[in-house]
Amino acid sequence: MSHLKAGDVAPAFTATDQDGKKVSLSDYLGKKVVLYFYPKDDTPGCTAQACNLRDNYALLQRKGYVVLGVSTDDEKSHKKFESKFSLPFTLVADTSRSINEAYGVWGEKTLFGKNYMGTLRETFLIDEKGIIRDIILKPDTGNHTQEVLDAWERVVS
Repeated sequence: MSHLKAGDVAPAFTATDQDGKKVSLSDYLGKKVVLYFYPKDDTPGCTAQACNLRDNYALLQRKGYVVLGVSTDDEKSHKKFESKFSLPFTLVADTSRSINEAYGVWGEKTLFGKNYMGTLRETFLIDEKGIIRDIILKPDTGNHTQEVLDAWERVVS
């Protein structure tokens, strides 16, 4: 599947969150969504990214953003991750990889010279009408909030 781009309609999805509740992208129509895909709960880069968003969550909320994290980990793993790091946002369990595949973030990666398939770290900024306004490829995990704010600033100006 070809990769999505700014201007595309964000693919709809329904899955469960860390509390086992159903969550759908359509639940957030009328809000600006920061939909971030990350490889694995409780790993160094993913923890840095989640904690950066956590530490700036009040600012993101004041600016009207909803944060949704997506990985292929299950609800139980997400719950542990949320509890361990006091994450204030929804973590979506994409155990079937259907959301990853719809957004084109399931792809080939390399670690220690070995190729394997996994979640590519990408963030989609989705406007109130469900349109992708920008995509942050390979986010800086320790400075992700600033990247999000800068990207939104670019698309609205």
